[in-house]
Amino acid sequence: MLDMPLLLLDLDNTLLPRDAAFRAWAENFLAENGLPASDLDWLVMLDGSGYVPRSTVLGAAKRRYGIDRSIDSMLEHYRRSINSHIACPDSHASALRAAREEGWTLGIVSNGGTLPQLEKIRLTGLAAMVDGWVISEEARCIKPDPLIFEIAARRCGFRPAGDWTAQTWMVGDYGPSDIAGAEATGLRSVWLHHGRPWAERGYRPTVSAPSLPDAVRLVLGAAERPNAARHFAAATASGRKRPPRTRIAVPASRLAPSPTTSAPRPPFAQSASFTRAVPLTRLGPVTAPAVQPAATVGAPVGAPVGTSPAAQPVRPPALPPVA
Repeated sequence: MLDMPLLLLDLDNTLLPRDAAFRAWAENFLAENGLPASDLDWLVMLDGSGYVPRSTVLGAAKRRYGIDRSIDSMLEHYRRSINSHIACPDSHASALRAAREEGWTLGIVSNGGTLPQLEKIRLTGLAAMVDGWVISEEARCIKPDPLIFEIAARRCGFRPAGDWTAQTWMVGDYGPSDIAGAEATGLRSVWLHHGRPWAERGYRPTVSAPSLPDAVRLVLGAAERPNAARHFAAATASGRKRPPRTRIAVPASRLAPSPTTSAPRPPFAQSASFTRAVPLTRLGPVTAPAVQPAATVGAPVGAPVGTSPAAQPVRPPALPPVA
C-alpha cells in the first residue's frame, strides 16, 4: 500500500466533457448566424477534439459561410462563450471525492492556454476538488515532457525525487501527450478510450477505462492490492470480486502546506461556484531540480520529450492488449 499516493488527471475530455461543450457552442454559432443546423457535424469534424488550431476552424467557417468578420473578432467571441457550455459531471465529482476520502492527493496536468484552462478549473468547481494544477503555457513546457508532471507533483506537495513515480498514476484520454508523458516519466497510467481502439505502437497505458469514474475505481482498486499492477487487467476482465477495501493511512507529514499559507488543504467543496485564488508562485517560471535524460518514448507526438528526475523511473509491467 502506498502511503503517499498521487493521482494526476488531464483536464479536457478527462475531467471535463470538452467535446460536448464545443458541440453546444457550435449549435449556438450556427443558430446565431442563421446557418444550416445540418452543418453541426462539419464543424465538429473540423474541431478535431480541440487539437486543430482555433484559427483554422474559424477561418474555414468564415470562408464557407462568407462571414463578414475578422478572424480575431471570431476568436474573441469563441473564447468568451465556449466555457459557458462546460461543467464537471456529478459522476466525476463523486469519483474525485472517493479518491480524496481514500487518502489520495489530486492534481490536474493540462496542455493549453493559461487563462481559458484556469477559467475552466475555477468555473466548474474543480479548484476546490484538487490539491494543485499545472497548465502548459504558464509552466513553459507541454505534455509529454516529463518536466510538466514533476511540476504538478511539486505543486501538490511532493518532491519529485527518490521513488515518487512509483506512487503516482496519470489518467488521460490522449495517448501522445497523457500516456506517452506518463511512460516517459515512469508513471502508471489509465487511458480513457471513449470507445476507441489503442493505435500507438511504441508505448501502451497500464490499463484502459471507458470513463473517468471507471478509471478512478481501477486506480483505487490497484492501490488496495499490491499485486494488482501485474494481474489487474485479467482480474477486471474475469469479473472476480475485489477483496475488502483497505483504508490508506495518510501520515501528517504528507499534508504539506501551500506555498502561501501554513494551513492544511481545504476540505472537499461540492459547490460549483467555489473558487480559490492561485498563488503567484503557481504562475511564475519553475526551476527544475537536478535532472538526467529520461527514457525516450517510441514515436512521440507534440512537444519534444524533456528530462526526468534523477531517480530511475519505475516502469509498469506488461499487460494484455488494451481494448
